[in-house]
Amino acid sequence: MTDRGDRAGWADGLRFGFGTLSVLRVRVERWDRAAAARAMVTAPVVGLLLGTLAAVVGALVAWRAGGPLGAVAAVGVLAGLTRGLHLDGLADVADGLGSGKPAEDALRIMKQSDIGPFGVLTLVLVLLAQVAALAGQFGHSPLRGALAVLASATAARCALAWGCLRSVPAARPGGLGAMVAGTVPPAGAAAATAAAALALAVAGLLDGWSVLRLPLAVAVGTGCSWLLLRRCVRRFGGITGDVLGAMAETAATASLFALALLG
Repeated sequence: MTDRGDRAGWADGLRFGFGTLSVLRVRVERWDRAAAARAMVTAPVVGLLLGTLAAVVGALVAWRAGGPLGAVAAVGVLAGLTRGLHLDGLADVADGLGSGKPAEDALRIMKQSDIGPFGVLTLVLVLLAQVAALAGQFGHSPLRGALAVLASATAARCALAWGCLRSVPAARPGGLGAMVAGTVPPAGAAAATAAAALALAVAGLLDGWSVLRLPLAVAVGTGCSWLLLRRCVRRFGGITGDVLGAMAETAATASLFALALLG
């Protein structure tokens, strides 16, 4: 009975994750903190699936039209599959951090629907960096570009588990951030990241040296997102859904930087 309950609980977590982190239509049957915790631990599974879809599209476009267009296609597909939520969170956090205002005022700025100059500049730079890094990988080969897309999408979702550690509070009540904040034990975040790195290492067998490069890129991306998390917790007093989105985009971009620097 316990094993069956555990399996059902993890299935609820996966549905919660796909329902909140993607446009894929799933039936979310549980909306509570227990399901939220499992959703954040299993978020790398969402990243692997979305990354695979974007990688296939990017590789096909790169094969027919060249690496730069393949990179644009992959980035565009990932943005579409997530409704642009992570990019929106990145822009909001940039505006909040850049405002220089007290935490309460900064959080109010982040909640506004418009995007300020800090957000626009950050979005432009991050998207340019992602496209440029992926263009280099696709320029080497469609396969290497596809693996880079897969690694960045997975690293982005690994970051979510670390952002929801039990030691990290919510910056304000209400919203997705309050639902998932403080739900994930450190062992769960570490296990999720290790499992994702192992899955990428296996995928890297298709490209030889990528066996080492892909897990290392995930580690670098997750580490950079952790630095952003620490800054946001000090600045805002905790996390919001926007902070989690910004962590995801930071991890994705940093992992692509790592792959570019590794050749």
